[in-house]
Amino acid sequence: MKFSKIFFCHLLATYLGIHFGFPQNTPIVTTILSDETSFYYTDFKKYPALQPNMPIGVFDSGTGGLTVLNAIVTLDSYNNTSHQKGGDGIPDFAAEDFIYLADQANMPYGNYAAMNKTDLLKEHIIKDAQFLLGNKYYNNNELFTNKKQIKVLVVACNTATAYGLTDMEQFLDKTQTKVKVIGVINAGVKGALATFKKSESGSIGVFATAGTVASNGYTNALKKLIESEKYQGKIQFFTQGGVGLAEAVDEDLNYIDKKATQPRDLYKGPSLEQNNLSINKTLLKIYGFDFSDFKMLCDAKHTDQCTIMQINSPENYVRYHLVSLLEKMKATPDALPLKTLILGCTHYPFLTNEIQKVLVELRKVKVDGKYRYRKLLSKNVQLIDPSVFTAQEVYNYLRREKLLSELDKKMQADFYISIPNLRNIQVVTEDNGKRFTYDYKYGRNAGSNQEFIQTVPFSKANIPLETSLRLEKQIPKIYELLLFSNQNQLLSPADKW
Repeated sequence: MKFSKIFFCHLLATYLGIHFGFPQNTPIVTTILSDETSFYYTDFKKYPALQPNMPIGVFDSGTGGLTVLNAIVTLDSYNNTSHQKGGDGIPDFAAEDFIYLADQANMPYGNYAAMNKTDLLKEHIIKDAQFLLGNKYYNNNELFTNKKQIKVLVVACNTATAYGLTDMEQFLDKTQTKVKVIGVINAGVKGALATFKKSESGSIGVFATAGTVASNGYTNALKKLIESEKYQGKIQFFTQGGVGLAEAVDEDLNYIDKKATQPRDLYKGPSLEQNNLSINKTLLKIYGFDFSDFKMLCDAKHTDQCTIMQINSPENYVRYHLVSLLEKMKATPDALPLKTLILGCTHYPFLTNEIQKVLVELRKVKVDGKYRYRKLLSKNVQLIDPSVFTAQEVYNYLRREKLLSELDKKMQADFYISIPNLRNIQVVTEDNGKRFTYDYKYGRNAGSNQEFIQTVPFSKANIPLETSLRLEKQIPKIYELLLFSNQNQLLSPADKW
C-alpha cells in the first residue's frame, strides 16, 4: 500500500501527540509545513534571520484592527535615543515598516463559537499567521511573491487572541522562525486593573464580540492578574457580547444596510423575537434609538405598532448593547458600580464618542421619578482601549530583542484584505461576489484546506466609502500610510486611494 507524504505526516503527528504529549498538528498546520503542492505551503527553512529592518505584522478580522495599528504608529511613550520611558515628540516606531491584514471575507470571527465552528475559526487564524509569515498575495487574480516577511506578529483581534493565541504559539514554534506573537487581551486586562487601587472595589465591564465573551478570555485573565497582583478589593465582572456592532462598523449586510428602507430577510441582529437577542419593547424609551433616516427599520409607521424591528446603524447597536449590559447588572443582587469598561473588540474604539455619550445619558435616565442606573454607573466610566497597552508591549519586546529599526527612513505600511476567491467554484457569495453568504461562511468545515479567499491590497473596490472616510477622520495617520503605501501604487487609477 502506498502512503502519501501528507498522510504520513498526519500519522506521525498523531503518534507523537498520543505517546509523547506533543501538540498534534491540525490539517492546516501539516499542510503549511509539509504539503509542497499546496498554496499554503511555506518553506520555513528559507525564512530570514530576524532583523531590525523587517516589518511588523498585524492582523484582525476586519478594519477594526487598524485602531491597534494606529496606537502602534502614533505611540510616543519612550525616548527614541535612550529607549527609556518618557516621550520625546517622535513616534516610537518612526522608522518601522508594517504589514496589515484584514480577514474581511471571513469576519465576524465572534460568531464562529456560537455556530460550533471554533475549529474553522482556528484554521482562519493560522492562515492569517501564514500569510504574514509568507510572501504571497494576489492583485487582479495575479499571484505575486514579493511580500516582505515579518519579525513579530501582532494579533489585533480579541476573538483571535482568545481562541487562537495558544495555537499560533505552537505553530510558530514549529516553524522555527523565532517570530513571537503578541495578543491584545492581556494588555487590555493590565490597563483595566491599572484604574483600580489595590484595595478598591467596583465592577469591570467587558464589551466584546459574542465569541470573545463566550471564550471567557478576559474574565479568566482578570482573575489571574487580580490574584497575582494581590488586589484586595471586591471586583466584579460583567460581560456583554456586542452582536452586530463590529459588523455594522464594517457594513456587513447581515447586520446593516444603509440602502434599506424596510425590514430585511437577511438581517441577523437583535429583533423583537423572543431569543437571547431580543429588543425589549418596554425599554424602547430607555434605548433611545434614533429612528431617523432608516437607522431603525420597522414594519409600521409608528414605533409602538412595529411587529418587526431591526437595528440599522452602529450608534443604535451601541444603545442596545449598553442598555442590555446595565439591565444585566440591575438584575444582579449587590452589583457594584461600573468603574471601567474594556472595549474588547478592536472595532469599538471607532465608536468611543458614541459609547461615552450613551453612558452619560443612561446615568440620567429616570423611570417613575427614580434613577434607573445611577447606582450602577460611576460618574466617569473609564473606557479601556487595549491597543495602547498592546503597542507598549510590542515596543518593549522589540527593544529587549534588539529588533527596533534605527534606520534613517520614514515609516511605511502595506495593507491587505481578504475577498472571496471567485476562482474556487465551491464558494457561495452575494452582493455581486463581494461577500460570502452567511450560511456558506459558517457552514464550511475545517480541514479541507481550500483557498476560500484571495488576499489583495486595500483598494476603493474592497473598502466601502464610509469606512475610508472614517479612517481619514478618526485615524488620519493610518489613512496617510494607506495613501503612500507601496501597494497603492500598483492599483489601477480607479482603485487607488
